[in-house]
Amino acid sequence: MIDPAAIRRQFPFLKRIVDGKPVVYLDNAATVQKPQAVLERMRRFYEEQNANVNRGMHPLAEEATIAYEEARKTVADFVGAKHPSEIIFTRNATESINLVARSFGETLKKGDTVALSLLEHHSNIIPWLQLKERKGIAIEWIGLEQDGRVDIESLRNILEKKKTKLVSVTGLSNVLGIRTPLEKIIALAHAAGAKVLVDAAQLIAHASIDVQTLDIDFLAFSGHKLYGPTGVGVLYGKRELLESMPAFLGGGDMLESVDQNGFIPAELPRKFEAGTPSIADAIGLAAAIEWTTLVCVDAIHTHTKNLLAYARKKLSTVKNISILGATSGNDLLGCISFITNGIHPHDLTEILGRKGICLRAGHHCTQILHKHLGITASARLSVGAYNTEEEIDRCIAAIEETILFFRKS
Repeated sequence: MIDPAAIRRQFPFLKRIVDGKPVVYLDNAATVQKPQAVLERMRRFYEEQNANVNRGMHPLAEEATIAYEEARKTVADFVGAKHPSEIIFTRNATESINLVARSFGETLKKGDTVALSLLEHHSNIIPWLQLKERKGIAIEWIGLEQDGRVDIESLRNILEKKKTKLVSVTGLSNVLGIRTPLEKIIALAHAAGAKVLVDAAQLIAHASIDVQTLDIDFLAFSGHKLYGPTGVGVLYGKRELLESMPAFLGGGDMLESVDQNGFIPAELPRKFEAGTPSIADAIGLAAAIEWTTLVCVDAIHTHTKNLLAYARKKLSTVKNISILGATSGNDLLGCISFITNGIHPHDLTEILGRKGICLRAGHHCTQILHKHLGITASARLSVGAYNTEEEIDRCIAAIEETILFFRKS
């Protein structure tokens, strides 16, 4: 078990006062706050180590390169990658998925299929629609059960057509908080000869992932949802796949040689890291991973899971609220979304925001899912390592006060 009070003292942001009270930050599915250890490590880099990587021969350049590559190894160990070179630093999960769509996507031809679920974030939809426009691939949609869980039979039906080259799915819905059954999905896809990309932007902070155990082909996530900085993301790819794919961006440091007739790309991982990377942010991500390890990754996961269950139980007792998706199960993590009868989600969260309670409202970059659910927007509560039951209680009380206010209006 973790000590929430001790954890909270490590997050400077939580000292902020809004409306005379400490801020209640429950928008962690969008981005999480950063512990002091991450802020200090990035500050130290800029104050003492700042230099470009892979190019200079002076001591600072060598020191920066060592720190950057050590960060890559930290990430590789965290997700169970076999080789550090299988870790590509990007700007965020969105860029990681676009890299696969633009590079692996070049190996696909007209009529090949990419399978997506109705749960997907726009980041895991738009790149494939763009590929459809460019190359004429087909997109098949994996349906959902009535409670919002992935319909495995729908996936089987798609794979039986023997045209699917890639199954690209979220590991954890950023709306329904439902963890997808990756083991089943990956096994079925591989049996049908398809590769699998997992969008782990939400899952990475709430469950341990071992890419070798799961036999994941591609994994994408963002640093800022794992207590790290913005501006850095990760693409894991099996080495043989990454080696077979064309370079994504062209420029400095991604090539071995170039002449007037062409170029030879560099070996992994430099092949996919053109230009000056987000050096300090990658180092900050490694510091965030080290922080979660020091606190205890499993303890953080247990805490956030229990806290979400507490929030779900409390919300279910509030009149005029409808919780979206499954109401119970061991696969519910990270966030919970709901609608309030008679109050638009934007109005609800704006009023709560004035009181220093931060929720999210809108379609959460999942317009297709919201259309499937028959709504245009929802409110979302999402938890992190530093949140407490007391904060949930304060949030629920504020929601009830808002509902009462609108009923009297």
